[in-house]
Amino acid sequence: MSQSLHDVSDPRNADILISVNGALKPRDEAVVSVFDSGFMLGDGVWEGLRVHDGKISFLDRHLDRIYEGAKALALDIGVNREALTKRLYDTLDSNRMTDGVHIRLMVTRGVRSTPYQDPRTIVSGATIVIVPEYKQPPADSAKRGLKLFTVHVRRGDPAVQDQKINSHSKLNCILACIQAIEAGADEALMLDPHGFVATCNSTHFFIVRKGEVWTSSGKYCLGGITRAVVIEMCREAGIPVVEKDFSLTDVYGADEAFVTGTFAGITPVREVDGRKFERVPGPMVEKLQALYAKSVERDLAEHRRP
Repeated sequence: MSQSLHDVSDPRNADILISVNGALKPRDEAVVSVFDSGFMLGDGVWEGLRVHDGKISFLDRHLDRIYEGAKALALDIGVNREALTKRLYDTLDSNRMTDGVHIRLMVTRGVRSTPYQDPRTIVSGATIVIVPEYKQPPADSAKRGLKLFTVHVRRGDPAVQDQKINSHSKLNCILACIQAIEAGADEALMLDPHGFVATCNSTHFFIVRKGEVWTSSGKYCLGGITRAVVIEMCREAGIPVVEKDFSLTDVYGADEAFVTGTFAGITPVREVDGRKFERVPGPMVEKLQALYAKSVERDLAEHRRP
């Protein structure tokens, strides 16, 4: 089996301190109760965050999403944005981390009195865990590109589980990821219930056709932070960008393809279901990668850390 794109073999990760409800714990001591809602039921929300030059990029957008998701789940995070921001930076400072760092912020409903889904069994406040790790995408991924495989696992509609909520309940995406790995791919391409392209199992998917950038309608995928930034910067740069329904036929005939995510930014796709793209990265991807780097720089310049 190939190596995960989220490789944490950096030896510095062995000694990191992890924040568990505000208490800093060594990696092997950072634990939660077996009665915790996240462990027991996948009941919680999370964010992946990227650190550059001592600051967390696009933090306001990530906080907007996690508080919105928590509200949708009637989950009281228990601390306000300012306190949560301070806890994030306290964790970074305690580890002397300034760059090349990826953070997983996880919030669950808390500890339950018994293994049961009813939220009235909660006997504690929310559980808040912050895991910072030295983690970088493979050095050649921004040039080599990813191989995608379209899986049979579909993205559900909002009546089943609203994809806008970045919840701990990720079995749908895990099953898609497993199928992609068994097919020898890096990531799964997932369709919506109507057979149109939706998203990937952990990133958002774009294609380029005749100078236009296309992405899905957004009805069946998470409201991605990097996805939104790419759409905004295309509009600012005068690059035609559309959110629409499109099929695998449109993908196979595209000039370029790429995925977006907080972890790796913009990553080209070299192949989808055996159909290869001639140039990887293509000219549009290279242009967008440069624009994205400037967007990150601008956000960091405007961000004031506590």
